[in-house]
Amino acid sequence: QVQLVESGGGLVQAGGSLRLSCAASGRTLSNAAMGWFRQAPGKEREFVAAISRSGGSTAYADSVKGRFTISRDNAKNTGYLQMNSLKPEDTAVYYCASALSIVVVTSTSQYLYWGQGTQVTVSS
Repeated sequence: QVQLVESGGGLVQAGGSLRLSCAASGRTLSNAAMGWFRQAPGKEREFVAAISRSGGSTAYADSVKGRFTISRDNAKNTGYLQMNSLKPEDTAVYYCASALSIVVVTSTSQYLYWGQGTQVTVSS
C-alpha cells in the first residue's frame, strides 16, 4: 500500500509559478512510474505529466508542454511538478499517482495509487 500526499497548491496570478510535491509513505515510490493528473469542475480527470521509475523518460500533455516539468527524487520518495507560465485554464485539483508499470503511462486506468489532490487556482 502506498499513501500519496500532494502539497504546494494555492492561488497564483496568470504568468506565475507553483511547485507541487507528492510525498509517498507506506511503500517506496521509486518502484514505479508516477504521474500528475488534474480535474477541473465539471470535467473529467485528465493527464498532465508522467515520469518513468528511473526518471529517464517523461511525457506531457500538449496543453502543458514547455511550461510544466515533472521530476522525482527517489532517495526522498518524492515527486514534483514545476508549473511555470500558469494560465487560468490550468485551474484544477491536481493529483499525483503511482503507476502499475515502471515506464511512462498516461491513462488513469494504469495508475494504482492516488493522492487526495491539491487545489491550484490561477487568476487572470
